[in-house]
Amino acid sequence: MAKKPVILQNGKACILQPAPQLETLYRVSQMLASGTGQQETFTAILHTLDNELGFNRGTITILSPDGNNIKVEAAHDLSHKQSRKITYRVGEGVTGKVMQTGKPIIIPKVSQEPLFLNRFERWNVTKEDLSFICVPISISNEVIGTISIDKPFEEAVSLNEEMRILSIIAGMIANDLKSRRQAAIGRQRLENENLRLRHELEDKFRPENIIGNSNAMRDVYRQIHQVANSETTVLIRGESGTGKELVAHAIHFSSSRGNEAFVKINCAALNENLLESELFGHEKGAFTGAIQARKGRLEEANNGTILLDEIGDFSPAIQVKLLRVLQEREFERVGSNRTLKTNARIIAATNRNLEKAVDKNTFRQDLYYRINVFPVLLPPLRDRKDDILLLADFFVERYAKKTKKDIRRISTPAINMMVSYHWPGNVRELENCIERAVLLSTDGVIHGHHLPPTLQTSDASDTIGSGSLTERICLFERDLIIDALKRCNGNLAATARDLKTTARIVRYKVKELGIDPKRHGKKK
Repeated sequence: MAKKPVILQNGKACILQPAPQLETLYRVSQMLASGTGQQETFTAILHTLDNELGFNRGTITILSPDGNNIKVEAAHDLSHKQSRKITYRVGEGVTGKVMQTGKPIIIPKVSQEPLFLNRFERWNVTKEDLSFICVPISISNEVIGTISIDKPFEEAVSLNEEMRILSIIAGMIANDLKSRRQAAIGRQRLENENLRLRHELEDKFRPENIIGNSNAMRDVYRQIHQVANSETTVLIRGESGTGKELVAHAIHFSSSRGNEAFVKINCAALNENLLESELFGHEKGAFTGAIQARKGRLEEANNGTILLDEIGDFSPAIQVKLLRVLQEREFERVGSNRTLKTNARIIAATNRNLEKAVDKNTFRQDLYYRINVFPVLLPPLRDRKDDILLLADFFVERYAKKTKKDIRRISTPAINMMVSYHWPGNVRELENCIERAVLLSTDGVIHGHHLPPTLQTSDASDTIGSGSLTERICLFERDLIIDALKRCNGNLAATARDLKTTARIVRYKVKELGIDPKRHGKKK
């Protein structure tokens, strides 16, 4: 109950009694601001109008999304189930007419109005004649509903004041409906975006979409399918940049936990105290700066999967606590004695030699055996040469789309450079090289000179090593001619036309640069 306003009169406090209509409008505004459900709020408004202003049997209708039917959203003297059975068409009856024209209608005596349909059968129930008022609910000149009431008929009584009050309430309801619609649209957009992102993640991290057809990667795929639907702890091993996180995602989304949370934490990026708080959470006041309690990643990943990346960097103290999580599935937040349970599946990843770490006593032997239940070894890129071109093509397509460039292919010298290189940074380094090459390309082709200097080896790029102007020109000419030969299936005459020169010049250059035209024709 709102407090009555107080004024001072002759030095004494007096309670100001507002007009009944103003008090009712205030109550209606409070109801609309309460944030309760739409049908519940509208029913409460109609109940207030009946009790305080004598607006009997109020009804609020809403236009259906297709714009053809008018449905009862709330009715004071009917249950929600009963009122839902009553519908109107636009233009039908008094309610339909108000919805169609957007103008309020007053019927002084419903028994003399053929437009009044009496679908609620109020005439038979009350056994008295009624007056009826119906006003539109509009948003930006668009009628989206109506609110109507009836009153006992009184001779020579104007209903204009009642219509004015009802119109004010209709405007308040319209603003509420507008806010609810905007909120619903926002929620739907978020749901659609979440669904789209989940589908993207599933497509991106499915084992079938990990690039590579080499025998080494086929072994990795088999291991992912074998372990995905189990609860076994997985240890993903491999050099930096081989795609360990990608495999962890693939295991998660291929498992029965695929619809639950996937949480990852980089152990190497945090010191011991921060890592403990990040992993297990903390209570308010547990340490300086802990101004509120916070869930740890283990709690967030409950029923889902948590990836502990670079687990080889764990401190001895954290290793002990993690061992307890693996064995007992329980832990405590920093600064708390309350034991929490977790059902998170743990996947660990590292590029370190854990066996050497165990020998040096920097990594606990018992923890090593607990996480090394099902090891998955990712091969370095230098050991899967067959996948280099597949990966390069994939990254070319990705970054060509990002930069809105039409990159058609990778030249032969560029391919030779990539295959000959030892790739210490593995797939991540290859991706960065392709991104650079796409940015530098101006003719829709990735050439050898677009790749970083670290790939510019003499054997792979056919350079002599001194890098003189003449040698660079020869390399560029060789690249252009080989590309044209590929387009023209090794035909010298067609290659000359493609390069807008004569066949004699092309034959001379082919001989001078040591190019074999037949090698670059399509194989049958």
